[in-house]
Amino acid sequence: MKVGTDGVLLGAWADLDRATSILDVGSGSGLIALMAAQRAPAAIVHAVEIDEEACAQARENIAGSPWPDRVLVFEGAIQQFQPARHYDAILCNPPFFVRSTPSPRAEKNIARHCETLTHEELLEVARRLLAPGGSLQIILPVAEAERFMQHVADRQWHVNKIAPVLPTPEKAPKRVLLLVAREETPAREETIIIETSRHHYHESYLKLTRDFYLHA
Repeated sequence: MKVGTDGVLLGAWADLDRATSILDVGSGSGLIALMAAQRAPAAIVHAVEIDEEACAQARENIAGSPWPDRVLVFEGAIQQFQPARHYDAILCNPPFFVRSTPSPRAEKNIARHCETLTHEELLEVARRLLAPGGSLQIILPVAEAERFMQHVADRQWHVNKIAPVLPTPEKAPKRVLLLVAREETPAREETIIIETSRHHYHESYLKLTRDFYLHA
């Protein structure tokens, strides 16, 4: 699983200020789990990944990181995950294609299509595993984010933080970052812009992510 902008955005944007226990759902290479460990030095981070090869890659990356004692990887489906604790923050760069043509590569379908984890199931995971006051934080394409927010409203949960992500200042948003929770708090909204022009990053993106790039 390659490192992508979506994962970097979520790992950098997530609200982890008071988190002491963090769950990364569908961890892939372990990117978001490692970013969470870097940002929340007092937190235990659990990463769940269904794909065997990706799980092995995540374990290798975490073993070579400064935080191998704080990040644990579990192989399997999140729907069957039965941890001994609840989590202050659940992070997920989820499968998001709902009505699109599947890829011939099975592992790509698992990572990008809602075949092994629907959005409804993800919300059920959050209901089951979040600690009181905890939040689910995700990144989705705009159309899928709108559908996801309807699922949130149907469950009488709340969108407490939202950030549209624009490729450039002139273009419409392509992604949306969301923080949802059972408890309602004053809503916060911000806009993130990736580039001012090709390969020239916008200050909002640099400010958010510079702690994670070697050259920023």
